Amino acid sequence: MSVVYAVTMALLGAAVLMTAARLVQGPSTFDRIMAVDVLSVLLVCGIAVHAAVWGEPAHAAILVVIALLGFVGSVTAARLAAQREAGG
Repeated sequence: MSVVYAVTMALLGAAVLMTAARLVQGPSTFDRIMAVDVLSVLLVCGIAVHAAVWGEPAHAAILVVIALLGFVGSVTAARLAAQREAGG
């Protein structure tokens, strides 16, 4: 099980690095908003894998909070960016 855990975390880490590159690189505001959303999803996935492997059900509340914050933050940022581009 530890090999699967290590490989999964390594793949999630690689995905985080690629997403962070997109966050820094851009080129548009919407690309950066999507990168932040993907980072929150990857964080939730990493915590879920850790909780499943180590048998810690207490992390479920953390998962829900991070997922909700990521969703609300992405929707809010996208609406603000759309309003800014529309000129209103």
